[in-house]
Amino acid sequence: MADRSLRGMRIGAQSLQSEDGVVFADRANYTYRCEACGRETVMTFSTDADTPESWECRTCGAQATLLVDSKPVEIDRSNEKVARTHWDMLLERRTIPELEELLEERLQFLRARRGQRQSA
Repeated sequence: MADRSLRGMRIGAQSLQSEDGVVFADRANYTYRCEACGRETVMTFSTDADTPESWECRTCGAQATLLVDSKPVEIDRSNEKVARTHWDMLLERRTIPELEELLEERLQFLRARRGQRQSA
């Protein structure tokens, strides 16, 4: 059995498959420009693929925008939800005067409690 092994082959280093008869997909280069650092990145995609409108910049990690005819593509952000903060959700339930009143009540309670602890 050992006599029949593939002599001279490194395991995993070389493929036994060839590229004969393989038809590669047509490819096109697309340029993305990062607004943060100004660097342009060229990416290669298949001509059949849907190219993304934005790509992560290799240098700074910010979003780079696809260039078409040397102009950035307008990205439609109408479907994206804006992240709501705790403050935004609080303002949906209370008004500023109500919040000021609650704050004053709470401060009075804390001041009264602090005063009791110091005298004991």
